[in-house]
Amino acid sequence: MDILLVASAFNSLSQRVYAELSDLGHRVDVVLAGQGPDAVRRAVRERHPELVVAPMLKTALPEDVWQRHTCLIVHPGPLGDRGPASLDWAVAGQAAEWGVTVLQAEAAMDAGAVWASETFPVAPVGKSDLYRNEAADAALTAVHQAVRRYADGSYKPRPQSDPAIRGRVVWRDVFRQERRRIDWAADDTVTVLRKLRGADSQPGVLDELLGRELFLHGGHPEDRLRGEPGELLATRAGAVCRATRDGAVWIPELRPRRNSGDPSPFRRPATDVLDAPHLPEHPAPLELPADRRTWTDIRYRQHGDVGVVAFSFPGGAMGTDHCRRLLAAYRFALTRPTRVLVLGGRRDFFSNGIHLNVIEAAPDPAEESRANLDAMDDLVEAVLRTTDRLVVAALGGNAAAGGAMLALAADEVWCRAGAVLNPHYRLMGLYGSEFWTYSLPRRVGADTAGRLTEEARPVSAATAARTGLVDRLLPVPAQGFTAEVERLAAELATAPDLDRRVAAKAAARRADEEERPLAAYRRDELARMHAVFFDPGAAYHSLRSDFVRKVPGGAR
Repeated sequence: MDILLVASAFNSLSQRVYAELSDLGHRVDVVLAGQGPDAVRRAVRERHPELVVAPMLKTALPEDVWQRHTCLIVHPGPLGDRGPASLDWAVAGQAAEWGVTVLQAEAAMDAGAVWASETFPVAPVGKSDLYRNEAADAALTAVHQAVRRYADGSYKPRPQSDPAIRGRVVWRDVFRQERRRIDWAADDTVTVLRKLRGADSQPGVLDELLGRELFLHGGHPEDRLRGEPGELLATRAGAVCRATRDGAVWIPELRPRRNSGDPSPFRRPATDVLDAPHLPEHPAPLELPADRRTWTDIRYRQHGDVGVVAFSFPGGAMGTDHCRRLLAAYRFALTRPTRVLVLGGRRDFFSNGIHLNVIEAAPDPAEESRANLDAMDDLVEAVLRTTDRLVVAALGGNAAAGGAMLALAADEVWCRAGAVLNPHYRLMGLYGSEFWTYSLPRRVGADTAGRLTEEARPVSAATAARTGLVDRLLPVPAQGFTAEVERLAAELATAPDLDRRVAAKAAARRADEEERPLAAYRRDELARMHAVFFDPGAAYHSLRSDFVRKVPGGAR
């Protein structure tokens, strides 16, 4: 079928719907609702879709569109749920189970006939993580079912006046900041964490720190540091620790208010936003004891012949500091006597490459772009030059640009079946680096590498496996990903042909180095990237600014 996706943003869910429907042979086009109702009308008029699907929509579809075409709305709420903030209410209410419903568009919000619905367990994670994983898995199941039912032509969607649905209808209003506000003197740590996690990506929790109104993004427990409720206690890897009435929490990111006068009113590491030189840095050990309950974004653990360098950065963005610390952890892991080294292995984002928000806020964005890319290249090169053991990149979630190339530097790429890959740079006006001109063609061939980078489309995990980007698909829930990775890594470490594979890998690296050194790939890629970074008129600068400032219709 010809399907038109209408989305307020081409976000993780929209990309996954696009990729998976395309995999099924549908011709899928996309129009961004943020470009205005006339853009949506024009897209419908020009493309004549058989079906319109809205995976993520913050504004109503034009009435003349939904009256003339079947339009399916993906609502992240269970059967009968209505309103603009369903997942917020799920997290705040500590729901054990939630759902996704595919509805036909009509005048009243979320009141249309039901084409499909699917439930999912609510994992104890942040709202954005829940959205990209459990909710997205349920959404794709429901979307596929709804599209099949529409194509079949015999299915009659259930009106919400149906007695089985009517009794479940409930309106959930906007989840306003008044409900999110933290009372540091009264709220216990569990309550504080619930409020922070319910707004981790958007919209954040509005609060006051050192006399400034700021939005708090993300929250993690701390087991040892203590202080007066609301007091800032320490920093760690860009995050700040704040005391609660019965403990403390780590807050990784802050965001100034748009009307605050701050020239960079977007999310970035807390210590980048907050001028607090008096706070002590309180590092966590790389090998965290099992009894510790504290936050750190990089950890190392070892089970027999398997080492795991696990990391998780907000939004998958890796700034200069992230890259350098991850490289130090990787080098530490190489000193340990293991046969298999896993890079990643956590649920949610693997990596989206360089940190555009930090770059945009830097005094010299061009120079910060250069520094960030150099640090990313150092990390990727270290993986490529590892020849004494097998390295597995374990993608529990999405990977894009340099983050995708970091994964491809490994010997094997294991990917959760619900992940989406964007192995390209063009939409940000960049040529690309991270040794992509070496790693991508050697995996998929020169022709496919050229197509992937030029078309710049999201790739489903299934297609990534078919084309050679991914070696193994893991069809497991997000909560089960880490355990499955460790089980498979243990099997790999005992494989009888492992020594032969490691030797063959080392020989192949020597042969490739003789044919063309990695230094040559890096030099040529960086020359093209630096030319863009230090050209004030390059599209990269405006595309980056639009992206981090969430300008409607800007680069995703």
